[in-house]
Order: sequence, then structure tokens, then C-alpha cells
Amino acid sequence: MYQLLRRFLFLFSPEWVHYFSMNALKVLCSLGFRRLIRGMFQHGNMVATTLFGIRFPNRVGLGAGFDKNARYLRELECLGFGFVEIGTVTPLPQAGNDKPRLFRLPKDKALINRMGFNNDGVDVVVERLRKWKGMQFAIDSLHESQNQLPTANCQLIIGGNIGKNKVTPNEDAWKDYEICFTKLYPWVDYFVVNVSSPNTPGLRELQEKESLRKILTHLQALRITLKDTHGYKPLLLKIAPDLEPSQLDDVGALAMEIQLDGLVATNTTIQRSGLITDAATIEKIGAGGLSGLPVRERSTGVVKYLVEKTGGQIPVIASGGIFAAADAQEKLDAGASLVQVWTGFIYEGPAIVKKICKGIK
Repeated sequence: MYQLLRRFLFLFSPEWVHYFSMNALKVLCSLGFRRLIRGMFQHGNMVATTLFGIRFPNRVGLGAGFDKNARYLRELECLGFGFVEIGTVTPLPQAGNDKPRLFRLPKDKALINRMGFNNDGVDVVVERLRKWKGMQFAIDSLHESQNQLPTANCQLIIGGNIGKNKVTPNEDAWKDYEICFTKLYPWVDYFVVNVSSPNTPGLRELQEKESLRKILTHLQALRITLKDTHGYKPLLLKIAPDLEPSQLDDVGALAMEIQLDGLVATNTTIQRSGLITDAATIEKIGAGGLSGLPVRERSTGVVKYLVEKTGGQIPVIASGGIFAAADAQEKLDAGASLVQVWTGFIYEGPAIVKKICKGIK
């Protein structure tokens, strides 16, 4: 069914289709079809797992970049996602790069994007999260008054992926991360520091060990005060698949040294090798991060390398090339604790979570 619908949707601009599809789902949920959608797309025996002290309803999440502005949390929960990473969120709103900036490579089951951290800014996102949390609390209270199980038993976990504004120089990047971290802290369940997107000029330079140390230790110091009021929120780092072994060694060593809560591996790649799509098309598309099936093997390799390098002491959320249960299982077998989909969601459709949850061990 979805394969037929996908043929139609793929006739239109990827970015337009994204918002059209999610807004259509939002309308269906608002018209009272939430229960039906849940029944269609949630696996009946989803197995919860605990990581970072957080109870995840299942091990399949949605990676950052899909719901940048926390607009579709209710709808994504209906589709069965155990967690959703919003963002990347920056202190100030920014439009991102010029359009077109999102491209499909159907032959490769891939996407190329150069979105450029387009988002509404942290203040707007915080307000949406505040309303979302309020709605969840109201539903829980209603269920308790009716002697029903609260929604906390299947509550969507929210990750906050944070970055810097394009106009902020790298030497001041820590200030942008501080702003987002402080404002989002009461409203998300965990944080991911994004220094690995290829679409913000100079951002990947922040993956160098000392730059990372400055940002991460500063946020850890802020957390000491914030956790007294809002609890302990795990801090993770998202890395690129293009790092050399020596750079991965630095990441692993730093994570161990500062007792980082976890890593997300990996972001998109700037590599273009091995693609089926013809070279002329790739050249015409131009710069951007490649995601999807071509990243699967490299992403799994990075996961395995980091797990072995840290002796399994630093949990890893795996992202990259996950389209089916076998792909997710490959990441879990490599040592990942959770998995995230993104491009696979576009190509496989709304049943992807159900299929993965059904097929993984």
C-alpha cells in the first residue's frame, strides 16, 4: 500500500511532501483517528528498555532533523516511535540554506540534504514542548481518575538535539549550546550535542578533541545546578561517519575521561563513493549530507569501533541506513543500545517501527 502511495508522493518536492504528509497525519489525529492509527502502526508487544535511567517504550526512535520544531510529537507517538529527537535547535530562528536543499536518490535508497539547521529557534520550540508536556499530564490525570493506566507506560521520550547558529563563530559556539541546553532542560528527557552536520560551515571543526571538551564539560557543569530542580538529563554527542580512526579514538577517550552519558553514531556523510545514481545527477545536486542505505555499513563500523574502544562503557544510539529489522539488528549486534531511523522512514513508510520492533531480538 505505502509503496504505491510513495510513487505518487515522490513526484513532488521532498520538502513539500514532508510537511504535507505530516500535516495530513495531524489532521487525521485531530479528527479522532488516533486509536485507529495506533492500532495499525504500533506493534502489540513492544518491549520497553531502560537506558540512561530513562524507560524507553521501545528501542526504535526517530533521528533529529525530521521533527525539527517539535510540531508532530503526538502524531509520531501514534506511529509507535519509542523516542523522537527534535532539532537541531539553535538559539535564534534561522531559515537554513536556500531551496532546493533536500534530494532523493531512489536507486540508492538515499537522501542528500543541506538544510542548514532551519528551525524556529529555541524559545518557540520550548513553548511547544511546554504545551506537549501539559497535554500529557492532563491525559495522565484523566486516566488516573478513571482507574486506567497512565500514558507514562507508553510515553514518548523526547531528545533535544542542539547546535549553533550559522552566524556564531566557532570560538563562541559554547555560548549557543549553553543557551539551548538551559532553555530546553526542563522540557526534554536527554540532550544530543550536534557538531557533526556538514551543512553549517566550520561546524565539524568542533569535533576536535579540545573543542569538544570545552563544550561538553561546560554543559556538564551547568547540569549540576539544573538537575536540582529538573532532574538529571543525560548528555550525548553525535558524530560524523567520516572521522578517521585517530579521531574516533579521541572521541572515545574524551567520552571516557569526562564520563559522557552516550554517543549517537552517526550523522550524514559527505562521501559519494559507491552510489548507483549517475555521477552527473550527483554533481548537479551538489553539497550536502548523504543518508540512507549507502551509510549503513560505515555507520555500523563506527558503532562497533566505539563500543570496543570504550569497552561498552559508553552507550551508543545507532543511526544510519536502517530500513528493516535486519538493519536494526545489525546495529544492536554491533553493540548499540537503541536505534534511530530517518531516511528509512521516508522509503519504508509509517509501518517501519512496527516491522522493526517485531523483527529484532
